Order: sequence, then C-alpha cells, then structure tokens
Amino acid sequence: MKVRTKLLFSISTLMLGWASIGNAGTLFQENFEDGSFSARGWYDNTAPKLSSVEHAANSTKSLEFHFAKGAVTPDNAAATMRKKFTESDSVYVSYYIKHSAGWVGSGVAYHPHQFYLLTNLEGDWSGLIPSHMTAYIEENGGNSVLAIQDSVNVNLSNVGKDLTATTENRAVAGCNGDSDGYGNGDCYASGSGYANGKQWKSGTALFSNTTGTYYKGDWHLVETYFKLNSIVNGKGVKDGILQQWYDGRLVMNYTDVVFRTAQNPNMKFNQFLIGPYIGVGSPVDQTFWIDNLVVATAPPVKISAPQNLRVISQ
Repeated sequence: MKVRTKLLFSISTLMLGWASIGNAGTLFQENFEDGSFSARGWYDNTAPKLSSVEHAANSTKSLEFHFAKGAVTPDNAAATMRKKFTESDSVYVSYYIKHSAGWVGSGVAYHPHQFYLLTNLEGDWSGLIPSHMTAYIEENGGNSVLAIQDSVNVNLSNVGKDLTATTENRAVAGCNGDSDGYGNGDCYASGSGYANGKQWKSGTALFSNTTGTYYKGDWHLVETYFKLNSIVNGKGVKDGILQQWYDGRLVMNYTDVVFRTAQNPNMKFNQFLIGPYIGVGSPVDQTFWIDNLVVATAPPVKISAPQNLRVISQ
C-alpha cells in the first residue's frame, strides 16, 4: 500500500498574508548607499543629506530630510531630486520610511508634499504645478495621501461647470466636473489661470504617535501603484488604478479612476521626483528618512502565504 501525503489549506486563508516574489519591470532602484547621485541619473538636487545612523534592515545609509522649525524645505533640499525613466502608463513606487519621535508633518490640513510623478507632456525641468498631470505620494496628519492635479487642462471658458458629459477638453482633478465619482476636486484662481487638485486618503492613521503596528518611529514599507485610465473611442474610460500597500497590507484600492481624457491620449509617466515641502513652514523641528526606493512598471507578484496547513496520509 502506497502512502500519499496531501497538504490541504483553506483558500480563504490565502488572503491573510502575502509574499513578494520580485519586481516586475523595474525602472530603477536607489538604495542611498553613497552620494554619487549624478552618476546614477539623478539631477537638479544631487547633494541630499544621507544618514548612516538611521537606515532600514540590510542597509547602511538612508536619505534624510530634516526640517528646522519654520523651514519650508529640508536641509540640503531646496531643489527637488529628479530622475527620468522609460515612459510608462503605469508606475509602482516602493520605499521604506521612518519618522522622528517629534514628527507632526505640516500641522494643517494639507502638505507635506514628498514624492511626485510627472508625465512625458512636461519638460525635464518642469515645475510641479501647473502641469498636464502631477501625481503625489505624501502624508497628512498621519494619513497616507495620494493626489493628482492637472491644472494645465482646465477649460478656462467653463470653470465651475460640469463638462464630463459634453467634452474631453477638460480637467479631471477639479474645475470642470467630477469625472469618476470621487468628487469635484479643488479649484481656485492661481495667477492668470486656475489650480486644481484631487486626493484620496488612507482613512486610517498609518503613522501614529503610539508604539505598536503603526508607530511612526519604526521603519515601514509603503508601496503605491498608479495606472492611467484607457482612452476608448475618443473618450476617457473609468478604469484607472490607484492602489497602496502599507507593510504588505492593502490600504487603498481604486480601480475606476480617471487620470486623463482623450485630449491627452499619449500621456505617460516618465519622471520621478523627491521634494519634501511644507508651504506654511514646519511647525516644529522634525525629520524623516527614506530607504530602498524601487520604481517599476507594476507591483511585484504577491503570493499569499498558506496558513492552517493540514497533513493527511492515505
């Protein structure tokens, strides 16, 4: 009689945990182990501050951003760090982050800005706003925040009017109606034109003052995925993707976002920027650190870890 061993597990338990098995389509990786940023394709700010005291596991250095009280930008970071990459309609950004014990962010309902993505419709030295689209990865009040603005696309002849059913010549992040059901977005006069903005928040304070799972003073892995929506038959389709994971747990998952209309059918991401900024000035002396940055075209394949295995012999 042959003995056969079967491993049985509940399919439902697969959703409780996952393991990454590699990054698909890596565009670039930055471990911040030395200051040769220009040699690795970074430009604008190529002399940021590195820390050998704070760093993630299996690392020796991290990127440090220290805000003096009242400062709008951190030490050694008056300019943004920029890096171009092969254009793609989807981008995955992964990094580890840690905050000082006294970290409070901006102290108001907006900022600090931290990371940005620009598209091939902007130049190598383009400002962040106005643009055809800037995507933001940042935090506020302990919440993770993902946001977009597309102020260049505002239909200035119809500011405040809902154009979603009448024309593709419009903005999606504010001033011209709600393109995807996530609100009208912000819209306000700025110079000779208008600025806009739309954001999504984690809803849970992921960077907490309390020790434990969400303690801001520990290293945490933050992964974000943007995928631009399709253009079909001359119209933008509500199928753009916006996702974020915190220490492997999905905290934001939107699969029906509109990032662009048919007026920009060839828009693709091609520039990554790091530029911490607190417009009102930092309310306290505070610091955060970044390590092990990965930018790719898609998230790594995530395989759920089997749990509650049972061995049955026959």
